[in-house]
Amino acid sequence: MQARIYSAALAAALVLLPRVTTAQQSNPVADAFRDYARESAKNLMAAAEEFPADKFSYKPTASQMSVGDIAAHLAQGNDYLCGTIGAMKAPTRTKVAATDGKDALVARLRETFAFCDQALASLNDSNLGEALPFFGGRKMSRAAVMTLTTGDWADHYSQYANYLRLNQMLPPTAKKPAM
Repeated sequence: MQARIYSAALAAALVLLPRVTTAQQSNPVADAFRDYARESAKNLMAAAEEFPADKFSYKPTASQMSVGDIAAHLAQGNDYLCGTIGAMKAPTRTKVAATDGKDALVARLRETFAFCDQALASLNDSNLGEALPFFGGRKMSRAAVMTLTTGDWADHYSQYANYLRLNQMLPPTAKKPAM
């Protein structure tokens, strides 16, 4: 008898669980993207902050971006990409250059990731297929721009991680959490 009750309860749970999960998360793609954006911001900011100010001109080879180039590129990209994805006009900002120094570049990067939080706040799954204007006059779906953005953040974090290791420093994600 107990086994039958247990089996019935288990069957009911298996039938109802997907409905409960779906009800709790009605925008799984947008939610996942926002979570990834926050994690990327945390890691990219920590990596930029890890570099000493005198290393912002560092680049492993002449053809690669410097630490400062990456920060300036990310700041400009964050405003454009997050603004496009979130259908929000980015704030008008003075342009930063790779040579503006660590303090200015890190501060701008922080501002642009804060803008990303704001621009992505109302993102939902209902309009992922909407065609958005993108570089060069072409159009891409919102989902495609989101995918491109995750790749861009991952690419630049990878650059920072490699640059840190080449300078005998550990990237933030390689450090053991403090106890």
